[in-house]
Amino acid sequence: MTAGAVTPHRSGVRTGNDGFAQLLRAEWTKFRTVRGWVIGMAVAALVTVAIGLLTASGSQESCGNSACPAPPLGPGGEAVIDSFYFVHQPLAGNGSITARVTALTGLYSSGFIQAGQGLSAMRPGLEPWAKAGIIIKQNEKQGSAYAAMLVTGSHGVRMQYDYTGDTAGLAGTVSTASPRWLRLVRSGDTITGYDSSDGKHWTQVGTAHLAGLSSTVQAGLLTTSPAYSQVTATGIGSRVGTGGPALATATFDHVSLQGGARPGDTQPGGTQPGGTQPGGTQPGGTQPGGTRPGGAWTGDAVGGTTGGLPASAEGFHLAGGRFTVSGSGDIAPDVPAVAADNGTAIEFTLAGVFAGLIAAIVVATMFVTAEYRRGLIRTTFAASPRRGRVLAAKAIVIGSVTFAAGLVGAAATVLLSERLLRGHGFYLLPVTTLTELRVIVGTAALLAVAAVLALAIGALLRRSAGAVTAVIAVIVLPYLLATSVLPAGPADWLLRVTPAAGFAIQQSVPQYPQVSGSYAPSNGYFPLAPWAGFAVLCGWAALALALAVVLLRRRDA
Repeated sequence: MTAGAVTPHRSGVRTGNDGFAQLLRAEWTKFRTVRGWVIGMAVAALVTVAIGLLTASGSQESCGNSACPAPPLGPGGEAVIDSFYFVHQPLAGNGSITARVTALTGLYSSGFIQAGQGLSAMRPGLEPWAKAGIIIKQNEKQGSAYAAMLVTGSHGVRMQYDYTGDTAGLAGTVSTASPRWLRLVRSGDTITGYDSSDGKHWTQVGTAHLAGLSSTVQAGLLTTSPAYSQVTATGIGSRVGTGGPALATATFDHVSLQGGARPGDTQPGGTQPGGTQPGGTQPGGTQPGGTRPGGAWTGDAVGGTTGGLPASAEGFHLAGGRFTVSGSGDIAPDVPAVAADNGTAIEFTLAGVFAGLIAAIVVATMFVTAEYRRGLIRTTFAASPRRGRVLAAKAIVIGSVTFAAGLVGAAATVLLSERLLRGHGFYLLPVTTLTELRVIVGTAALLAVAAVLALAIGALLRRSAGAVTAVIAVIVLPYLLATSVLPAGPADWLLRVTPAAGFAIQQSVPQYPQVSGSYAPSNGYFPLAPWAGFAVLCGWAALALALAVVLLRRRDA
């Protein structure tokens, strides 16, 4: 009798995918059945919230006995500084304004000016971002849309608009021997800026689109200067800051305001045959003092005076067609990097993240080192010989759990701390919903990737204490050194190349080149952009995982 062939059973389930899913389930079961690990992740979320709330509830506003005033908001909803001296006339419809700037000088003080001191307490000196030039503005209300052509203390000619826009023009400083001609041309919602060194050959600097610009706007001259500030290093980790109000004074002539132009009247770029300038002004068309027939110039200190400057310090004088305009303040974004700023960025509510990070690091390292200590890793590798898959499953589980805990902790901290801070008189610098979401979700992702890095280092060292110490040394220690010990150069380097770069994901307010300030981690600023810094942390985690996989395959369990 011939025996029939036996056909082996073949499952219809794809072995590879099913095997990894089972491995994930097994690692998740390990995690959730160890009470200490679950409690550790709960602690990571709770301490993040608790320390954040304690910090917010213990903070006191710094504006005397009243709440800090909320800043004006720009067209994009961002907080802005809008304080300058404005000499203006209404401009109906399309048109242009032209002026020549022949001088820009300044005064500054290293402290608040006391009543009665006046300008005698100030010294000669010009702030690098002191500004003087021409402007077309929606109205005199702080935060309204504008476009301006400006000469600056040290940054040449700039076209700036709607507080955040900034385009460079002619380089160099202004003087009688080297004046700067400036022009703005309006056509509907579009403002085009030009500059020239001789008033004949013009170069287009930039174009701004001011959505919803009203038919009648204010056009004229402006002068302003941000406050003087200086930070002096007195030793390792020790810095002393001084500052006070600054005043800029500019001289203008050849001021011409032309209104009622049709859109087709605007000329692009350079000098036209016969000497016609952009905007259609003809040689000899400037009225005495720049005044159009029937027009009169009005001077206003937009935003008022600051820093103890007397009201009489700002103003303008017109004689023989020459304007002298003095002003103080700034027209720019409001950021935490400015010493005089009283605003709080939302990431400062997340002070408890460091404690939560350490708790997550401890749990993540123990998730792998505990198996080595108890000898259970041999059983794990016997059940799943492909060791790289085991480490990948552990990384997914610990990363997911940490992300969930971090998300709950970060969201609760930000939302609750915002209410506490506002109740204590602080104002929070406004950010978009997407930015706030990025800060919250990014914080959770920061904790998750740090946990994966801790897992990988735990697999490399096989000892909990050593792994925890190593991870803290590469993430937390560089951050602390950069924020409180090292000078700017080494601190910047640390926050570019170490895993501590990942904290950049929490930065909510961008750094603006046209705003001088202390752009340091202590003020919420990092040398890398948020996602670039987070990518550095991810790179370190990926490198550590790859090295751990190689050593797992080569070493005995």
